[in-house]
Amino acid sequence: MASQSPEKSRKCQCETSHPQSILYQILNKEDAGCPCEGNRKVALRTPEVTCMRASEVLLKTITFIRNLPSFYHLPQEDQALLVQQCWAPLFVLGLAQEWVNFELKEISVPSLLKKILLNQSLTDSDKVENSSLGASLADVQKMKNFLEKVWKSDICAKEYAYLKGIILFNPELPGLRFRHYVQTLQQEAQRTLMEFSSMMYNRNLGRFAWILGLLTSLKAVNAETIAELFFRPILGEVNLNELLLETLGI
Repeated sequence: MASQSPEKSRKCQCETSHPQSILYQILNKEDAGCPCEGNRKVALRTPEVTCMRASEVLLKTITFIRNLPSFYHLPQEDQALLVQQCWAPLFVLGLAQEWVNFELKEISVPSLLKKILLNQSLTDSDKVENSSLGASLADVQKMKNFLEKVWKSDICAKEYAYLKGIILFNPELPGLRFRHYVQTLQQEAQRTLMEFSSMMYNRNLGRFAWILGLLTSLKAVNAETIAELFFRPILGEVNLNELLLETLGI
């Protein structure tokens, strides 16, 4: 007898059809919600502390960009595009540089909905959780994995600065007008990082390749997840792209 394919055997229990009504399923669902990591939502365990530190990191990210004369040599359209597409990985790298660690708590949306449907009173904790839709656990876990790798690498302040330049000046973004100039700036940051690593580590370029390889993990960073986790608890429904461009005068 042919065995079932892995895709079918691993079907999420949330996709399994039940004869009961949707309301019945909500009221009888486990508080833990869907066990699939991609569907699980989390929030900060101590948002009053972590959000403050995250705000400081975002401010330092803005200051870094503002202090780059070469950035302001670009037309405003390119400046806006680079900020909108690159602020999230720059922010995560800033979290690493400032050693911002954070704990999470899982949001049990079904249990909150169940309380509402049964007309049960919400606790203060419930209200805090309900004010946020929650961030994807899978996305946040990727972020935390990146931070752990960076912290083990013992990256110094100069290396962080060069890495930020490499991230910000991304010539692969579609729509750039001065793509060649952006590419030149990125190559300059890469060359400076390579020379620094060679000088500090006895001409061993293994560290340069390792650090540069870490940046590939940042391509999966989700800006919406960052906004949901670190800034929605204190800013509400604020468009961070517009806020950043306004702060930078773009």
